Amino acid sequence: MNFPSDETGQVLAEMQQAGIDLSISHDVVFYHLFEKQTQAQAMADFISQNMTNVSVNLHPDETPNVWDVDCTVKMIPSYEAIVKQETDFEQLAAKYSGYNDGWGVEA
Repeated sequence: MNFPSDETGQVLAEMQQAGIDLSISHDVVFYHLFEKQTQAQAMADFISQNMTNVSVNLHPDETPNVWDVDCTVKMIPSYEAIVKQETDFEQLAAKYSGYNDGWGVEA
């Protein structure tokens, strides 16, 4: 399977080369960073209350004074699905003064 030559396509190609079956559902985690815990908590609360298909985990980042909101979605990790979900989360994080920090598949 060929993927576009951007960061998402590269990650999917590496996953495929590592033997991960991309035709079945996986827990895909989308990472978001915030400078204030209250902003991170607001996004986590919104997701918990409005997006029943998303598991959310709020925790301190390794970097001091940074908070992580990890959003896990069970999905088939197609290029199109990843890009759409990442864009949707990125727009939501921006409403709470956060930003996207990539994605990955739980092994």
